[in-house]
Amino acid sequence: MSKSLAAFFSTVALSALASVALAQQATFPPLVRIVVPFPGGAITDITARTVAPQLAARLGTTVIVENRAGGSTLIGSGAVAKGPKDGSMLLLTTPSLVTVAATMPNMPFDLNNDLIPVAMLTEGPMLIAVSTKTDIKSPADLVAAARAKPDTVTYGTSGVGTLGHLASELLNDAAGVQMRHIPYKGSAQAVTDLAAGNIDMLIGAHSSLAPHVKGGRVREIAVTSRQPSAAFPGMPAMASAAPGFATDIWTVVFVPAGTPAAIVQRLNRELNEIAKSKELRDLMLADGANPMTMSPEEISRRIRESLATYKKVAATKNIVAE
Repeated sequence: MSKSLAAFFSTVALSALASVALAQQATFPPLVRIVVPFPGGAITDITARTVAPQLAARLGTTVIVENRAGGSTLIGSGAVAKGPKDGSMLLLTTPSLVTVAATMPNMPFDLNNDLIPVAMLTEGPMLIAVSTKTDIKSPADLVAAARAKPDTVTYGTSGVGTLGHLASELLNDAAGVQMRHIPYKGSAQAVTDLAAGNIDMLIGAHSSLAPHVKGGRVREIAVTSRQPSAAFPGMPAMASAAPGFATDIWTVVFVPAGTPAAIVQRLNRELNEIAKSKELRDLMLADGANPMTMSPEEISRRIRESLATYKKVAATKNIVAE
């Protein structure tokens, strides 16, 4: 081995040791809150309550879950963005945080500068689902139907500016079609209307669609990931008929910007291990989500890229959050 190569590996090793040492120095308050900006019973709430006891054991402190729903998730996320910078307040959320930042004109905080992602727990595809009252049985069928009758094929979402809305508009662009948006006040009503045949298509989580799929009223035709997912054998990627289309749903934990690096690194290390736990893997199995082990820097880069993409589609389509 050359001297320069040996010096490189030595530097990497020392840097890794320094990071571990820094994380080990982190101390946490006696009470840590995981803020969930969604109502109790939502998958994010269940995820947080699965993570909390494991994190408490690892940090040697008390960890509780606090639901702060409302304001398009901004009540909870805003509280953390403006909260104490000592590791006592964490935010566990989804891409909803990014889509609201992309579509809300007067955000009460800056997503890129007021929050730091510390860990991505899970990531997985959503499903393209259609009513079985349609003749659509594949990604190609959906594109063909939308192309044959522009602005006639309808898609439902849980509201203007939501992940389902922006993802569906990205699909419109990738496929070169125009499906018509039907917004609802919540995903449950949208899924119910899909099953009833009142709308044609919806992008959503498998767990929310599964009862209607089993009942024969809804048909899942594709995953939204760039490639087919092992969690849904035989299911093609929507990109097979809409080249370049891809969007996933993730669960990320944030802390306020200005939180000491030692706390950020300790949380990253502990949450990465929790992401691989059987409890969390079993919980996420239904939606085909995978455990993730990413650095804060990698997650931040991903979020910035997603925000830029969603801002572009929102500006082009004049989408403003309600």
